[in-house]
Amino acid sequence: MIDYSFSLITFEYFLLVMVRITSFVYTAPFFSLPNTPGRVKIGFSVMVSILVFGLIPEPSVSYVGVIGFATIALKEGITGLLIGFAANICNSIVLLAGNIIDMNMGLSMATEYDPVTRTNAPITGNLYNYLVLMMLIVSGMHRYVLTAVVQSFELIPVNEQVFQWDRLLQAMLDYMSQSMILGFRIALPVFACIMILNCVLGVMAKVSPQMNMFSVGMQLKVLVGMIILLFTMQLLPNVTEFVYSEMKRMIVSVIEGMRGM
Repeated sequence: MIDYSFSLITFEYFLLVMVRITSFVYTAPFFSLPNTPGRVKIGFSVMVSILVFGLIPEPSVSYVGVIGFATIALKEGITGLLIGFAANICNSIVLLAGNIIDMNMGLSMATEYDPVTRTNAPITGNLYNYLVLMMLIVSGMHRYVLTAVVQSFELIPVNEQVFQWDRLLQAMLDYMSQSMILGFRIALPVFACIMILNCVLGVMAKVSPQMNMFSVGMQLKVLVGMIILLFTMQLLPNVTEFVYSEMKRMIVSVIEGMRGM
């Protein structure tokens, strides 16, 4: 016979688990899409919390009064937010690559509103962002991200976080340097072709100065850029591999920065 009874201490521990899961869902990629209804996010968070609560052992969480419980809940919320943010921030790599591509193609002023990031994003960066998000679903990377927050309860039990801000800051600085390198590597084919085209246009401007190279060059840059983007679409799995490897590294670095020694 199944016993459905539970104590108040067990319910309080379940609330702490749900706080971490809910904070993660509202910041992680794919799960935090703005067009997803809030009720769906809440229901998904509760369902995952129930499953996780039945798998992890229940430690003894000691606190004094409502202030102590609120402090623990705040720590759990920060833990979930940091793990989700570490995975979500890696999408800025493709946005940086899109900025570089559009700047060389002459489309840097043609931005559009991105409902995912709620900011004005470049056209190419927005295209890459949605393609990488689609690859995230196809490759099952969303399951890896969700598994990361579930396994974080084994590495960082409830109320045992030790926020090592120096390690978290170092992880963010490493990400910034890596994002610049990866973003430039993604935009390198278009950047190299446009640079060669600029050299050719410069030579033609000297050979035949009567031609208006400014008006001709703007159209050629857009045309060449579109052709290169069409041919480099087959490299999308390599682009997503760059983003996913950085995403995994960031999640591990953030969890290690909150894990007690």
